Amino acid sequence: MNSQPKSVVSDLEQAHSQDIETITLLLAKIFNRTPSEIKPHLNTMLEHLVQPSTERPFYETATPQEWVAAFTEWVESHRELNLSSLSDEAISRSSIYGERG
Repeated sequence: MNSQPKSVVSDLEQAHSQDIETITLLLAKIFNRTPSEIKPHLNTMLEHLVQPSTERPFYETATPQEWVAAFTEWVESHRELNLSSLSDEAISRSSIYGERG
């Protein structure tokens, strides 16, 4: 993504700091997260909302290296959720398809 949406988001944050703070606190309450956990997601959403509609989406323009970086960032963003891993049995073909497999 280019830096233009980030500067527009920065301008929005300055002009509407009270409203954005309220939204951040409400989302933190709704999702039982801290405001610091919510803020990056809110910033990403704001960046998407201010992008010009003529800009091509990431999946159309990204290089393989950008895909790897984006995927790695996505994976890292989920580590703090401490989700349990599925067992080998839970993801086995027989467990998924049963008698059909």
